[in-house]
Amino acid sequence: MIKILVSDGMDKEALNKLVEDGYEVIDKHFDEEELKNKIKEFDVIIVRSATKIRKPLIDAAKDGKLKLIIRGGVGVDNIDVDYALQNGIVVKNTPNASAASVAELTLAHMFAISRYVNISNVTMRNNEWHKSQYKGVELYGKTLGIVGFGRIAKEVAKRANALGMKIIYTDKLGMAKGYNNYEFCEFKDLLKRADYITFHIPFSKDQKALIGEEEFNIMKDGVYIINCARGGIIDEKALINALDCGKVAGAGIDVFKNEPSPCEELLNNDRVSATPHIGASTCEAQKRIGMEIVNIVEQYYLDKNLINVC
Repeated sequence: MIKILVSDGMDKEALNKLVEDGYEVIDKHFDEEELKNKIKEFDVIIVRSATKIRKPLIDAAKDGKLKLIIRGGVGVDNIDVDYALQNGIVVKNTPNASAASVAELTLAHMFAISRYVNISNVTMRNNEWHKSQYKGVELYGKTLGIVGFGRIAKEVAKRANALGMKIIYTDKLGMAKGYNNYEFCEFKDLLKRADYITFHIPFSKDQKALIGEEEFNIMKDGVYIINCARGGIIDEKALINALDCGKVAGAGIDVFKNEPSPCEELLNNDRVSATPHIGASTCEAQKRIGMEIVNIVEQYYLDKNLINVC
């Protein structure tokens, strides 16, 4: 029987579907050392963000049954994909399922930092009435700069455009076909022009931060920053300095360099709206992710030649 480990949880309906289809499913999180001893027992491992499938775990799986790693989410930066492929292990993700959820959280952070929803919620609970201090700004008429123009970014653009924002974007693949109502521009030009900047790009632990002191200096005074993509894209110390000096008016951050123990100085800044990596954490997204995982497993065992990451 094909044995599947669900390491970081999964929608129950999808999990039950795998069981009904005849797979042996173990729904349990092991710490790294335990997983090294267990991983060769499984044909498939399904992870989200908590489990990191790095070279030592892949080495531990070499002489075992493991043939398929599935990341329930968009990015695969918690998996050493190339090394897995070199060792005959297929890596798949679920790029379609959470786009709407992450896009909505991006907009939620934009509203929160524009209208002081984050900090006024705290001060109100402390019986402090600071109405005169919370003069916000409207999204309508502002320029939204989108860095990376994949599935999630397109969903953000659609929603922001409906709010009356002007959309400019940059992407390493160049101009996107069929989106002539948005303006493609070069990265530095986007930094100069945008009132709000949101990031929707992958990030590798081997990369340096895309946004640091030099990039902040290029931006408008009073710019708003949103990152619901990956921790590490923005140099957190540089962001704190930019917030403290007023270069950045507010930041909405869902992802951090160190998770689950992010920088306290960033979290405690009144200009920051922070959430604990919940971009895909909606009931609807988790159901879609679960069923996409089921489809990946079924497709893999129908076609053993499926080798590319989505």
